[in-house]
Amino acid sequence: MTRSLEHAFDHPFERGMRNRRAALGDAWVDKSVAKANEFNAEFQHFITDYAWHGVWGRPGLDWKTRRIIVMAVTCALGRWDEFEIHLRGALTPGNAHTLSVDEVREALIQIAIYAGVPAANTGFAKALGVMRELGLEPMPHPADEAWHPGVGRSVFTTTRPKLHSTVRDARNGKAEHTIVLSHALGQDGSMWDEVANQLAATCRVICPDTRGHGRSQTPHEPLTMTELAADAARIIDEVACGGPVIWVGLSMGGLIGQELAIRHPDKVKALVLANSTSSYSGMGREAIGQRIATVEAHGLGAISTNTMTRFFSEAFRANQAATVSRHQRLLEATDPDGYTACAAALCDANTTARLGQIRVPTLVVAASHDISTPVETAYALTKSIAGSQMVTLQGCAHLSAVEQPQAFANLVGEFVAGI
Repeated sequence: MTRSLEHAFDHPFERGMRNRRAALGDAWVDKSVAKANEFNAEFQHFITDYAWHGVWGRPGLDWKTRRIIVMAVTCALGRWDEFEIHLRGALTPGNAHTLSVDEVREALIQIAIYAGVPAANTGFAKALGVMRELGLEPMPHPADEAWHPGVGRSVFTTTRPKLHSTVRDARNGKAEHTIVLSHALGQDGSMWDEVANQLAATCRVICPDTRGHGRSQTPHEPLTMTELAADAARIIDEVACGGPVIWVGLSMGGLIGQELAIRHPDKVKALVLANSTSSYSGMGREAIGQRIATVEAHGLGAISTNTMTRFFSEAFRANQAATVSRHQRLLEATDPDGYTACAAALCDANTTARLGQIRVPTLVVAASHDISTPVETAYALTKSIAGSQMVTLQGCAHLSAVEQPQAFANLVGEFVAGI
């Protein structure tokens, strides 16, 4: 028995209506459909079939992307009624694939570049009106206390020597952990940008400039690892509310982390030691000493090219020359006194006999092409720290977090999730 033609199920229309309701909400769609009459009913059918099924029903883009595209186009064209309809649907809880207030803000900032500041300014005003309507009005916040979330805000210690850090607050507003990312010799906190931005999705991320680097105070005499660990403890006290923190250190940052965990165990809840060692061999200390002498005599430019061959794999240097050049310029811009003072601390560093005192969860990260701290060095660290685990990143060299930031951040994220 066949159904009568007038009761046939119109699949395109029904699918379109499903999408229309999911995007804009039942109340808005019911209001629109209720206005149908002999004059406009065919138009209602047309847009439901053509737009909401024919376009919104395509699987090639996710719905959040589609929502942001609609925001951008309607904002750019000044179609403010349509902009508000879609924005309301995008922010209404319960609708499909809603946008967060943060995502709407980021979309409007992007729109300002390509559609113009006046369009974005009106978009912000319209968006605030919709947020008030939905009970999502944001709290007041002074404009002079805003900062770029991809860099974070700058903070200096109040105690001396002055130490600089950048702080990225967790974008989800919850800050499950505070992570400190400590850089390699001759770099600064910006070395961590890509890793830090990923980890800041759920964690508060602090990127300090080690003394003598970046915007931190420059010493004029050799440092010790004990002093650098004390600096780290001060940063945790003043910037991380006393901790404890998850300390992620690469190369020099890893040695600082070891000394910190041994001398200030209350400041650390977990460690990630990447491309690091507990001490250098006689040959390694000699090489560091030679670099110190060269820098003192001829400046950092005299060692920067050779340093890049240690920092990055051959393939990366060939395929990502601009990135390598940027990190070479960063090395050359480092204060020579700061470089040699910290290099002296590395030369004398030795935690080997004290690694058993580290009692926090520890992840050791090695890199398959690292000639400065090879995989065997990472094995030795792992063997000496009770309960530690080790992972080797394939295909990269000493600055593994720069060569493979996504993989590095994923490793740290998985480790942090298990704490």
